[in-house]
Amino acid sequence: MKKLAFLCLSGIIFLFAPLQASAQDQQMETYKIYDVKAGKVISFEGMIQAMDEADVLFFGEQHDDSLGHAMQDMIYTALLDQYGAVCLSLEMFETDVQYILDEYLQDYITEDKFLKDTRPWKNYKEHYRSMVETAKARGQSVVAANAPRRYVSMVSRKGLAHLEGLPKTARALLPPLPIETGGDAYYDRFQEAMGGADHGMGDNIYFAQCVWDASMAYAIFRYWKKHKQEKIFHLIGRFHTDYQQGTFEQLQQYGKKLRIRNISCFPAEDFADPDWSAYRDLGDFVILHE
Repeated sequence: MKKLAFLCLSGIIFLFAPLQASAQDQQMETYKIYDVKAGKVISFEGMIQAMDEADVLFFGEQHDDSLGHAMQDMIYTALLDQYGAVCLSLEMFETDVQYILDEYLQDYITEDKFLKDTRPWKNYKEHYRSMVETAKARGQSVVAANAPRRYVSMVSRKGLAHLEGLPKTARALLPPLPIETGGDAYYDRFQEAMGGADHGMGDNIYFAQCVWDASMAYAIFRYWKKHKQEKIFHLIGRFHTDYQQGTFEQLQQYGKKLRIRNISCFPAEDFADPDWSAYRDLGDFVILHE
């Protein structure tokens, strides 16, 4: 009887496996993944396998892109399944709430208390909660990587020099000073995104952007120094890492031996027949969807 039951169970698994694969295949038809180095479209599994040679993977998102968020969720789960220990790092939480995030992951406090005290983004529950819950369930670390917004706001009003006057307790929440301000290409791209050189906000707004970049890069680097066997998956607005500038460039400065890869994910009007030559400078992998 036991043998018969086993055979029946195996039959059920056999019958349902094609249906599960079909559902996944249908979901992946929503996306196209381009491997810039290989110069070709690759499978989801191929991208995950390519992460074997990476320490840090940036997922450059558009914050209001639901399909992009679904993809990053799939990638995080797949990385965990493939590599075991994967730290989730987030632009969406700031360094001064790291201890509260840790308390929640260790189940000392409730989710309501966690959300009340960490200033989550408005779309947290819709787009990021599932990954934090996956990390919690699987015993993984989550890094609150961004600079406290009060200091970013201060720089946008008064300039970078004012960071030097902060007390040590505040400076401990920031990367080492002075903060690098990136290259000319990043500066020019930022100015263009703000509406051109005549946007009227001065350079301090750019310096505030650099504080974000450096803070996230340093938080990642600091975690990596203590956990070099783990991979780090960082979610970030794609402007910060497209063209391997911004946070990408800052992280490479902190850890010159770090193996970093970046994804740029966004909806594309030419999804049916993409002009990959227009996108290949964005990063290591470009993920498009309609």
